[in-house]
Amino acid sequence: MSKTKEFLIPFVGLKLGKHHFEYQINNEFFKNFEYDEFQSSDIKVNLLFDKKSTMLELEFKHKGTVNVPCDLTGEDFDLPIKGKMKLIVRFGEEFNDDNEELLILPHGEHEIDVAQYIYEMIALSVPHKRIHPGVKDGSLQTEALTKLNELSVKEQKEESNKEEDIDPRWEKLKKLLTDK
Repeated sequence: MSKTKEFLIPFVGLKLGKHHFEYQINNEFFKNFEYDEFQSSDIKVNLLFDKKSTMLELEFKHKGTVNVPCDLTGEDFDLPIKGKMKLIVRFGEEFNDDNEELLILPHGEHEIDVAQYIYEMIALSVPHKRIHPGVKDGSLQTEALTKLNELSVKEQKEESNKEEDIDPRWEKLKKLLTDK
């Protein structure tokens, strides 16, 4: 991942208190992570950055759409997504990001790169099973569905002449069951 200045926050120069950052995310952002699951994306990320004397609190929120194929029909559609994530940044002897909600930066660091956290938050907010809303309400009209309906086997209704076709041996067996 190449570092871009847009996602680097130099917290040393910031005053104590809350600061707001906004990012507009599209597919160019995901190319840096070699992530190509979306045909297109339009996501707005809001970051509330709270600088305190001994730590930093980051609260990420995102909302937008990603264009993905439907898992059932293969048709592309815009899937609305939203989510949020909190991150606490403390300072210690060495870098440690083992905990997903706590990041430890070494003393002397002066900036934080939030791109990886934004990427993970968005990627994890997309559901595993993606179903076109037209499938759920029955309004989806595609060439594939039209062709399937044309090729489907039509039910043939037969009149109830089935009783005449019953083998007489079955009748005798049925009597054995009822004569108990």
